[in-house]
Amino acid sequence: MVSETTNQFRTPTDKADRPYDVVLYGATGFTGGLTADYLLRHMPEGGAWAVAGRDRTKLDACVARMSFAMPDVPAPAVVIADTEDPASLAELAESARVVITTVGPYLEYGEPLVAACAEAGTDYVDLTGEPEFVDAMYLKYNDVAKATGARLVHACGFDSIPHDMGVFYTMKQVPEGVPAVVYGAVRAEAQFSGGTFHSAIGQFARLREAGRTAKARRDKQGRPDGRRIKSIPGKPHRDDVLERWLVPLPTIDPQIVLRSAAALPSYGPDFTYSHYASVGSPVTATVGMVGVGALAIGSQVGPLRSQILKRIDRGAGPSESRRARSSFDVTFVAMAGGRRVVTRVSGGDPGYTETSMMLAESGLCLAFDDLPTLAGQLTTAQSMGDALLERVERGGLVFEVLST
Repeated sequence: MVSETTNQFRTPTDKADRPYDVVLYGATGFTGGLTADYLLRHMPEGGAWAVAGRDRTKLDACVARMSFAMPDVPAPAVVIADTEDPASLAELAESARVVITTVGPYLEYGEPLVAACAEAGTDYVDLTGEPEFVDAMYLKYNDVAKATGARLVHACGFDSIPHDMGVFYTMKQVPEGVPAVVYGAVRAEAQFSGGTFHSAIGQFARLREAGRTAKARRDKQGRPDGRRIKSIPGKPHRDDVLERWLVPLPTIDPQIVLRSAAALPSYGPDFTYSHYASVGSPVTATVGMVGVGALAIGSQVGPLRSQILKRIDRGAGPSESRRARSSFDVTFVAMAGGRRVVTRVSGGDPGYTETSMMLAESGLCLAFDDLPTLAGQLTTAQSMGDALLERVERGGLVFEVLST
């Protein structure tokens, strides 16, 4: 049985005396640096924040860079913490209302910080796209977070805000209380992050483990009472509505969408979702599927996996000019109550510029906005809903209805 458990033990005001509203862990990395810059520009007047990591020299340099760029804006404080030092992470979590982390791959580095935030009743956001990590954190820390009042919100970057919030927006355009069938199709012109690549290879290498963890989560979480929520993987095909070729896309996004649907009765009594990549020709579709298949097979073999990972530095990122030329869009088609609605979410560079904006706005939303009183592992739509939708629209994402 799925239920929403309210926070009976802590509220945001209980954490009002903590020194920092937001702490960013991993600010010295590429995406972390972009997130820090965004927070510097958008921290509310009077808001207190800090950057955190294990290397004080790099953190001081990060703060100096920001101070030089915006000398009239208060610079963040510096907090020293290390994933290999649980005491330092506990101190970090206890000092903040919200912790944002960019330090991945999360299966490798993420759990100690989730544990510290769950124990401290501190809200947590990350940009993971690793299903096994999210499921494992649910099994280990969801109950702890419910007891302390922590909100653990994963996948707050390109994985999976455009998809989760895109479906949330789409469901506002269709009749309520009726069965709904929705599919999303994503296309992007961009260079994705080295961290995302390393995480994907790690997931391919652990498909069996991920499957076992996913089953354990399903067994523990159960299903929503009186409602049916399901995913249909779909097949490669040419879509007559979008006039594009669609290829099933095995990412975390549909899992997040389905969890939002299970938590939000407004998605209707019977909700179905499918998730695709959108391409222009059957040749591109075939090449893409072959390439993904080859990576999946190569990831199963240790020496091949090492060679694959050496090709892309996990901390590398494209130039500002390259990011300025990048873009993405996700188109959603919903059939409900005899109506077909087509919507779209679009933006600029997905892997870095928009991801850092979405991650920062998620942390700011949890820290400063009036939100439902919930706790545990939550999705972006479930925990922040309209407030986050407004924030990411102001941040530059475009949500629009194409046809009804």
